[in-house]
Amino acid sequence: MKLIIQIPCLNEAEVLPETLAKLPRSIPGVDTIEYCIIDDGSSDDTSGVAKRWGVQHIVRHRRNKGLAEAFRSGIDKCLSEGADIIVNTDADGQYEGADIAKIVAPVVTGEADICIGDRSVGNNAHFGAGKRLLQRLGSYVVRTLSATDITDAVSGFRAISRDAAQRINITTDFSYTTDMLIQAGRKKLAITSVPIRTHAATRPSRLFKSIPKFIQQTGVTILRAYTTFNSLRVFVGLGMLATLLGVFPIARFLWFFITGDSQGHIQSLVIGGALLTVGVLVTVLGILADLIATNRKLLEANMLKLRRIEEKLDQPKQSAKPAPSADEGDSDFRRRA
Repeated sequence: MKLIIQIPCLNEAEVLPETLAKLPRSIPGVDTIEYCIIDDGSSDDTSGVAKRWGVQHIVRHRRNKGLAEAFRSGIDKCLSEGADIIVNTDADGQYEGADIAKIVAPVVTGEADICIGDRSVGNNAHFGAGKRLLQRLGSYVVRTLSATDITDAVSGFRAISRDAAQRINITTDFSYTTDMLIQAGRKKLAITSVPIRTHAATRPSRLFKSIPKFIQQTGVTILRAYTTFNSLRVFVGLGMLATLLGVFPIARFLWFFITGDSQGHIQSLVIGGALLTVGVLVTVLGILADLIATNRKLLEANMLKLRRIEEKLDQPKQSAKPAPSADEGDSDFRRRA
């Protein structure tokens, strides 16, 4: 079984060596461990540091494309290199490298398709009170919308089986974490979490400039992902709400009409009719969106088949490539540690 640990990076040349030194060299149930750096348009020597430290796979973006695109690039690279399990972690040392064995274990044993590293947000000493509250609230929303039982939805420390990685198609440009969970939950993938250790942040987050901006972008991501997989429910619900609101002014007009006092209340009829029209149109949009969502499912099924066909075609190439042994990889990292 082959594990590839991927690390999205943006100007991490200074901290990357320490992060790489703490990555595990062996894990029970895993035959081969390799590393993948996604250099997301760094202006420093991130890629050079990764090469000097013997990282087997390096993906470089010519310019910064954001965390979601870096994650996508890493997943594609890991899949093409034959990974059976993919672990995503950060370069800034927030997560404890030794805990990779903990999040990989449920995937190795087949108990889960995805395992999330739970940072115990509620009592994490490295988080302020405001951040703990926002994290818990956000995780509750994602947990509800994704129909999963994950208490730390935005943790980027996660292990993913090959099958799950092939089925997930990240569509957001901001952060993959919530989009991935909502997709996985709606696709009935087995998701679990395990408690992990964290370290204090060494620098401000590069993902967002302010908490309000983070809330806005995360909210848009969650709404888009949920609507994508529940379009009929969302649009029909909105349509029924508009229709219900339209009934009240029409009923008001009819009441005055029956009692002989309809003069001067025509505006109620106009408002009610407009709301009923909006309700019908939104419901029709829901039906169309559901048909599009059904078409998306068919396209994703075809994409999965194509990926597996490509794998079979690439297998002769993979078997012909000489792979470094675990001992060689260990000695290479020890020389640099």
